[in-house]
Amino acid sequence: MNLKELREMATAFQKSRILLTAYELDIFTFIGENSYSSETISKALDLNINATERLLNALVALQLMEKKKGMYSNTRDGFMFMSKKSPAYIGGFRHTNHLWNTWSHLTDVVKTGISANNIDINERGEEWLEAFINAMHDRGMKQAPSQISKIDLQSVESVLDVGGGSGCFCMEFINRKPRLRTSIFDLPNVLPISKKIVEKEGYSGKIGFYSGDYTVDELPKGFDLMFLSAIIHSNSYETNQNLVKKCYNSLNANGKIVIQDWIMNDAKTEPVQGAIFSINMLVGVEDGNCYSETEVSTWLKHAGFTDIAKVELEAGIAQMIGKKK
Repeated sequence: MNLKELREMATAFQKSRILLTAYELDIFTFIGENSYSSETISKALDLNINATERLLNALVALQLMEKKKGMYSNTRDGFMFMSKKSPAYIGGFRHTNHLWNTWSHLTDVVKTGISANNIDINERGEEWLEAFINAMHDRGMKQAPSQISKIDLQSVESVLDVGGGSGCFCMEFINRKPRLRTSIFDLPNVLPISKKIVEKEGYSGKIGFYSGDYTVDELPKGFDLMFLSAIIHSNSYETNQNLVKKCYNSLNANGKIVIQDWIMNDAKTEPVQGAIFSINMLVGVEDGNCYSETEVSTWLKHAGFTDIAKVELEAGIAQMIGKKK
């Protein structure tokens, strides 16, 4: 790495903050497909006019907006992804804004080992929770088709998505196998959000819902496949070991478990995205971490699973699969 690359890495947060501030202020939505002066925008959104113009100019420089004769308009990408008036709007950036706050405390977290956000998910408020679920949905809907395609569903008639959130993976399971019985298991305050998204996406009546907390409750029984995507990184080693055992107990004979997450090497340095994401867990979740293939295999063997295998997906994500004889 040369000095220029190092400096770019050190200042990368500046572009991020410009983008997230414009998103948070909903400037892209206000402009929509129109053109307005900085004065009009600042007055409409109750902002300082001088500061607003500087922010707009920076957005032009980042090619998210255009400026002609003192009038600002969204670029095609700016409107498509950042305006609520667009069907491709990235609602998940609300959660990214929340992450900014926790990441800002990384230095103190490394000093103390205490998460910057050690409030239980049930106590973080409806706005935080809805932003989080929608962020996971935005990402999941894009990734699910390719990720689910790696799973053999030939002998699977029922699926339980543990911590299934928005239901995006259940939707894709149904797309692949329309008669498949799919259900979501998630927290009581998550399921109302889940049901709203399921209805919006047109899957009402096709997906079941089970309310509970897997850290204390047993899982419903009678499933051929237990699916856990982006779940283990939020838990401690012990919680995951117990959860995998609960999955084993809930599976039908000859059923299988699929754990989808960052699966690290034993040194915990690769994949790169996983090593960075482990810092996200450090600052944001009390017991969260990214775990190695050896650790996940140990949980599976401890629970009684056999034929354990790893399937590589894109961008460093992998699936760990085990079968119940």
